[in-house]
Amino acid sequence: MNWTLALPELVLALSGLAILGVGVLPSRNTYYACSMAAIGAFLLTAVLVLGAPEGTGFGGQIVSDAFSRFTRLLILLGAAAGIALSLDYNAHEKLDRFEYPVLLVFATLGMMVMVSANDLMSLYIGLELLSLSLYVVAAFNRDNERSAEAGLKYFVLGALASGLLLYGSSLVYGFSGTTNFDRIADALSDPAKASAGVVVGLVFVMAGLAFKVSAVPFHMWTPDVYEGAPTPVTAFFAAAPKVAAIALFARVLGGPFGDLAGQWQQVIIVTSLLSMLLGAFAAIGQENIKRLMAYSSIGHVGYALVGLASASEAGMRGLLVYMAIYLLMNVGAFAVLVAMRRQGRAVERVSDLAGVAKTDLGMAVWMAVFMFSMAGVPPLAGFFGKLFVFKAAIDSGLWTLAIIGVLSSVVSAFYYLRIVKVMFFDEPVGALDARSGATTFVMTASGLFTVLFFLYPAPLVAAAQVAVAAILG
Repeated sequence: MNWTLALPELVLALSGLAILGVGVLPSRNTYYACSMAAIGAFLLTAVLVLGAPEGTGFGGQIVSDAFSRFTRLLILLGAAAGIALSLDYNAHEKLDRFEYPVLLVFATLGMMVMVSANDLMSLYIGLELLSLSLYVVAAFNRDNERSAEAGLKYFVLGALASGLLLYGSSLVYGFSGTTNFDRIADALSDPAKASAGVVVGLVFVMAGLAFKVSAVPFHMWTPDVYEGAPTPVTAFFAAAPKVAAIALFARVLGGPFGDLAGQWQQVIIVTSLLSMLLGAFAAIGQENIKRLMAYSSIGHVGYALVGLASASEAGMRGLLVYMAIYLLMNVGAFAVLVAMRRQGRAVERVSDLAGVAKTDLGMAVWMAVFMFSMAGVPPLAGFFGKLFVFKAAIDSGLWTLAIIGVLSSVVSAFYYLRIVKVMFFDEPVGALDARSGATTFVMTASGLFTVLFFLYPAPLVAAAQVAVAAILG
């Protein structure tokens, strides 16, 4: 048992316990201290991830490779941004309790275990550690009915998804004789000999994972949870867990079930099509920006799944590049939403952005950058993300999927551009409050990445290529 393979996870777990111990001490600045400690823990863990050796450990339960390294760094980045965005917001909303950063630390630990899993059992343990933390933070504003409703809905539907995943895992175990990814891959090396039971089990596993990425038809929780949860929690939901679940999808389907691509490819194609279309059309009539962003995230999951549906190395690489770009531009957009306060009150409607360009030009410009990028307007980063996945689909002969993806991007551009129009051309309804330094930093850093990505995309693309080679061999 090579415990050094799990050193980043062990350090993060111990950090979470230490922050929990500090949190119960009587102090006036406990929340801020715990939040800073959590960000420090993420930074230390990232350093350990970069230096972690490669191999499998704990009886084949976990694997440390280039794929897990790439995705764990993205997860840690998204988690750190989620805590940074909460600092000012939670203080204003009187949610500045030390439990918040502790829960995000353990949610991040769960995500890291998920993407490092090499066995259906360790996968489930990581997924449940993440889910249990998210159920609580969704309802963190416990005095607010919408937040309590969001937590309850997510808990009930999340329990159903966990049941589907466990049932699928039990079928895979029953018909293949193992839960280890490497042994499953060996057992399924000849697709003609794969039993129907394994295929049915795989479908249930895919259904459970589709819920976690909010892909259609398992998206029903997303708009209500995004709207009801506190805005920094929504930002966290839309960033790190989404990346982790998509990465888990890629590892499971590309690794142990890679030789059954003919069985699962059609399911992913249909899921991708439905997600892109629903994300494009359902968001058009939304007035609440968080609900709009929820449908937008469903659409973006559809675009990401285009890469997975390609069932090729280029498609997997495009998937990872897309999720890295999506993480940063999404975090930036939510930084703007977190900063939206007028006379001390959080505002969430599209109409509340009216005339922001006349009162806070910097925030309006960055929001416009993120909206154009999400719409796929060149030369912003979002355009290149879609270019990679659509090109992979075309190379794999999935012309219909690529064409519908492009058309749904055109439709979704309507509601992204509407936000830009409201900010720059409508009359202001009042100046927004001054934003915090942490929010401004997240907004600016994400914006600069989104604008300047086209100048030097090679490092991200090369890292994604190495990561994909680790699971496809």
